[in-house]
Amino acid sequence: MQIDLSNKNILVTGATRGIGRAIVEQLAEAGARVAIHYHQNQEIAEQLVQKLGNGSLPFQADLSKLKEVLQLFSSVVNKFGRIDGLVNNAGIAISADVESSDEAFIDSWSKTMQVNLNATGLLSKRAINHFQETGGGRILNIASRAAFRGDTSDFLAYAASKGGVVALTRSIARAYGKQNIQAFTVAPGFVRTDMAENFIEKYGEAYVQNDIALASLTQPHDIAPTVVFLLSGLADHATGATIDINAGSYVH
Repeated sequence: MQIDLSNKNILVTGATRGIGRAIVEQLAEAGARVAIHYHQNQEIAEQLVQKLGNGSLPFQADLSKLKEVLQLFSSVVNKFGRIDGLVNNAGIAISADVESSDEAFIDSWSKTMQVNLNATGLLSKRAINHFQETGGGRILNIASRAAFRGDTSDFLAYAASKGGVVALTRSIARAYGKQNIQAFTVAPGFVRTDMAENFIEKYGEAYVQNDIALASLTQPHDIAPTVVFLLSGLADHATGATIDINAGSYVH
C-alpha cells in the first residue's frame, strides 16, 4: 500500500519540533504541501521549508492569542487556496499542583486551556466552515493517554485539556460525517521530545521506563505514520476513533 497525498494541503500546528516535525516530514514524503505553523522557531521553520519542498510554507502564530489563531487559518487559505487537512498538534504542559496559590493555579490552567483546547476548538471550527465550502476534509487532533487514565498531580490542567480534545473530536465526527468531514484522535503516551525532558528531569528516566510495556520510549517518528494514514482517506470509517500510541502503558 502506498499513500499519496499529492495535491493535498495540510496545516500542522506546532510543526517545528517533536511530534509535529515528524508529522510534517512524513506528510511531505507522501507528497503533501504542508503549512508549517510555528510560534518562535522561525529559523527552524524556514529550514524545514527548504527540506520539504512541495511548496510548503511557514506560518507564525501565538496560539494563546485568539486573533492570531484566526489569522493563522486565514493566512494558510490565502496562500494555498484551500486546506484539505488540519493537524492540531501544538500543546503545552505547565506544572502546577493544588499546593500552588489559587492565582498561580488558575494562570497555568488558563494558559493550558487556551493553547491545548481553545485554539484546537477554534481551528477545528474554522476547518469545518472551510470544508463545508470545499466538499470535505479531515481533522486530526493530538490528545494524550492522560485524557483517559489521568496524569500526575501537577498536570491536572494538561489532562483536563486533552480530555476536552477527545470529546471535541468525537463530536465533530458525529455531527459532520455526512458532510464528508472526518475527525480522528491520536493519543500518545510519553514521547521523547523537548517538552518531555522537563518531566524526565523531575521524575527520572526509570520512572518513565517502568511505566511502559516496551523496551524503549516512544519517539516522534513512531507517531507520524498513523497520522499520515488517517489523513489519507484510507481510514475514513474510523472517524471519531482514538488511536492509542503509548507503548502499552494505557489501552482503553
